[in-house]
Amino acid sequence: MIKKTFSEFKEFLKEYKVIGLAIAFVMGVAATTLVKSIVDDIVMPILTPFIPRGEWQTAILNLGPIDLKWGSFLGNLINFAIIAWVVFMVAKFILREEKVAKK
Repeated sequence: MIKKTFSEFKEFLKEYKVIGLAIAFVMGVAATTLVKSIVDDIVMPILTPFIPRGEWQTAILNLGPIDLKWGSFLGNLINFAIIAWVVFMVAKFILREEKVAKK
């Protein structure tokens, strides 16, 4: 019974490519951390002189009772743009390789 269940579990992992998905997830987390570091430690310090008071992480626009944390948003927007671009480039490369293999 245990052997059969283990065998079924192994087939499940293979069929749904769970191991590959787990590896991709771990790599995605690592890439996100790297991109966040690039934005926080390299890109944003270059932009800091153009931000009022030079504190991009805490830059806030006060609109009466509403505080818009635009500095933090800008950093996250740049993070997203870089990650989206990298995913696009990887997908473009992989899809191009698949097209070449089909011909």
